[in-house]
Amino acid sequence: MTDPFLEAAIAEAEQGLVEGGIPIGSVLVVDDQIVGRGHNRRIQKGSPTLHGEMDALENAGRLPASAYRRAAIYTTLSPCDMCTGAILLYGIPRVVIGENRTFLGAEDLLRSRGVEVIVHGSRGPAPVPRGRGHRGR
Repeated sequence: MTDPFLEAAIAEAEQGLVEGGIPIGSVLVVDDQIVGRGHNRRIQKGSPTLHGEMDALENAGRLPASAYRRAAIYTTLSPCDMCTGAILLYGIPRVVIGENRTFLGAEDLLRSRGVEVIVHGSRGPAPVPRGRGHRGR
């Protein structure tokens, strides 16, 4: 069965690739509604911090704390330490990951803090191009 929210994150990753960037996408979901979409824009914007998850959070705008506590973030690639920190800071209780073979982020930290982490493996997102491993994130 296809997960429509993961599909939306994959579409964001594909958009990033079209823009000449790193194909990593993310969506923030609250109460089964996408409230923020984003993709890695580090190359496009010359930003050191604009990862897919950070872009989705930014595009969601400021939400009440209660919304984050009901949220799930979907990301095509395992979240790095910075994105993991944002997930923990906002108290997002669920992370759904498209794949963690290309890059294994701080999933153990998320789990140790009570975050539900689900890793899909049957259909991976657009792969990170060679030479753009975790340092290109």
